[in-house]
Amino acid sequence: MPALSPAVDGTAPALPVGYPVDLERDVVGDGGLCYHLRPIRPDDAARLVAFHRHLSPHSVYLRFFTFHPTLSAAEVARFTTVDYVDRLALVATVGDRLIAVGRFDRAPGATEAEVAFVVADEFQHHGIGSLLLDELARVARQRGVEVFKADTLAENSTMLDVFRHAGFPVTSSIEYGTVILRFPIAPTHEYRAALAAREARRGTPEGAS
Repeated sequence: MPALSPAVDGTAPALPVGYPVDLERDVVGDGGLCYHLRPIRPDDAARLVAFHRHLSPHSVYLRFFTFHPTLSAAEVARFTTVDYVDRLALVATVGDRLIAVGRFDRAPGATEAEVAFVVADEFQHHGIGSLLLDELARVARQRGVEVFKADTLAENSTMLDVFRHAGFPVTSSIEYGTVILRFPIAPTHEYRAALAAREARRGTPEGAS
C-alpha cells in the first residue's frame, strides 16, 4: 500500500506518496457538463461504494459480466489503493460525487495492460469514456505500456464504439459473447486526428486554471 503524505492542513485528505497531481484537470464535456478528473485515492472508498451502489443493474452487469450489486471490502481496498505506475485509476467527479472510474492494470514490467472503465448511468453520452481512454493511454505510454487489452460484452455497443472510434488500430476476437480487443497505444496519424476532434469538443471551465 502506498504510504500517505502528511495532509497540508487539518481538513485536506492525505495524498499517497507518488500521487500524480499533474493528472488533475477540470473538463467541460459534451453537452456542457463540467467535471473534475483526477487519480483515485484511498479516501475515495466511500465514494466508490456509493458510485457502485447507484449504477443500474445493467451497467454493473456490463462492467463485471455478472450480477454484482455491492463491492466487497477487499475490492474497495484494491480499487482505491494503486501504485500509479503498474496500476492506475482515474476518477471523474462532480462536487464530491464520483461519476466515472477508468483504470489500467499490468504485471510489473509488462508492456501490455488491461483497461476498463464505467460511467454512472445519468452521465453517459457526455464523452467521459473517451476522455478516460485518452488520458489512460497517455499516462500508460509514459509508464512503458505499449498495448491495451479490453474484455467487453458483445452487447455493450457503447463501450465497443469508444474503443473502435478512438483512432487506435484495434483487433478483436469473440469468445462466448465476450469481445476481446487489443490495440497498440502509440499515437498514429488516425489517432491524433481523432483526438484533436475530441479535444475540440472539450474545454476548461471559465475561471479554472
